[in-house]
Amino acid sequence: MSIAEKFETFLSNIKIDNDEQIGSRYGDITACLNKSFRDTSSATANNLQVGSYGRWTAIRGVSDLDMIYIMPAGKWDSYNVVGGQAKLLSDTKDALKNRYPRTDIYVDSPVVRVLYTNFHVEVQPAFEQVDGSFKFPDTRNGGSWKLTKPRAEIEAMKNTNVEKNRNLRRLCKMARAWKNKHGVAMGGLLIDTLAYNFLKSTDAYDTRSYLYYDWMSRDFFKYLADEPEKERYAALGSGQHVKVKDAFQSAAGKAYDLCVKAIAAADSDTENAKWQKVYGARFPAPEKLIAKASNRVFRETEEFVEDRFPIDIRYKLKIDCEVTQNGFQPRRLRGMLGKNFKLSAQKSLKFEVSDIKVPGTYDVYWKVLNRGDEAERRDCIRGQIVADGGHQTVSEHTNFAGDHIVECYAVKNGVVVAKDRIHVPIE
Repeated sequence: MSIAEKFETFLSNIKIDNDEQIGSRYGDITACLNKSFRDTSSATANNLQVGSYGRWTAIRGVSDLDMIYIMPAGKWDSYNVVGGQAKLLSDTKDALKNRYPRTDIYVDSPVVRVLYTNFHVEVQPAFEQVDGSFKFPDTRNGGSWKLTKPRAEIEAMKNTNVEKNRNLRRLCKMARAWKNKHGVAMGGLLIDTLAYNFLKSTDAYDTRSYLYYDWMSRDFFKYLADEPEKERYAALGSGQHVKVKDAFQSAAGKAYDLCVKAIAAADSDTENAKWQKVYGARFPAPEKLIAKASNRVFRETEEFVEDRFPIDIRYKLKIDCEVTQNGFQPRRLRGMLGKNFKLSAQKSLKFEVSDIKVPGTYDVYWKVLNRGDEAERRDCIRGQIVADGGHQTVSEHTNFAGDHIVECYAVKNGVVVAKDRIHVPIE
């Protein structure tokens, strides 16, 4: 495969694969609300698909879907009263709950959340304004109306994508694969805004396509790494505030370094594997590696989280490890790695969740993967994904040499919403 074919295949691999199901759910919700607020049965009228799906920048595994239900203008006066904002959200929830009593539906101001298996829809009832913006209900501080301008964001994405030879939406999708691979807590609108800002800042890719996506990846991550740390950005098109959940510059700098290495490995046996380190397993594997896999003498027991759950990283998760050995003071693994230390044998390792920002309830899973010649010789690759025992920890020992890996996942409503990994180099 040429580099162009590899990136084209990669983008095909991360394409949404449940459009029909998503469209059906949008239609069900719309028809239900139309029946309640307008006494009609249309499954398409009076809704606006927004968010990454509405901007056409979502990828396979998307779990957070957004829609605006456009309220009848004649009902404005009945809801523009004290307590009207809460009543609008409550009426929206009740209409959906009456139609779907077994579905988990609740108000989470300023939206109503409808939870389906593997994804949920955030429904925002709103009144359209003459300029195409929307007033939506906010129940905080006694209630008020806030303004949102998703049409301006959709239009900016559409127009700039055309101006940039269809590269903007593709870059947004690749960036999502990167943040899901590396557990970078970035919202979809922030990703789209940063990709938009990057391509607006250069004309280098205005007439180029897949053949240059290796360079475009490198330059985009360099752009992110060089961004000053901010609390918010102005969204593409609308200019409304987009909150930065967590600093992304360090992760982007590492991605830039990985891109440089992948480009340097062009046409070699390791090229694809290096791009997989940037974008994950959906980037096509090298053909020689596929052939080699059929001749392995050890059991391939590794499991991949993307085969078990949809992945849509939205929150921060960090893990660390306490390293202990008889007669020595305990040390932290990340601190040791920062000084380029490698572990020796006969040490005890206690991996733990050191920081997590996932709201509400969630489940934790672990993956311990042994890599290297010794792991293969012993037929001890491991790599199974197992549920946490309830303490957000997992204990291991340094038994043999190799560059081992431990990953941790937070799963909420059947979706991986946060993840982290740590390398365990053993001499």
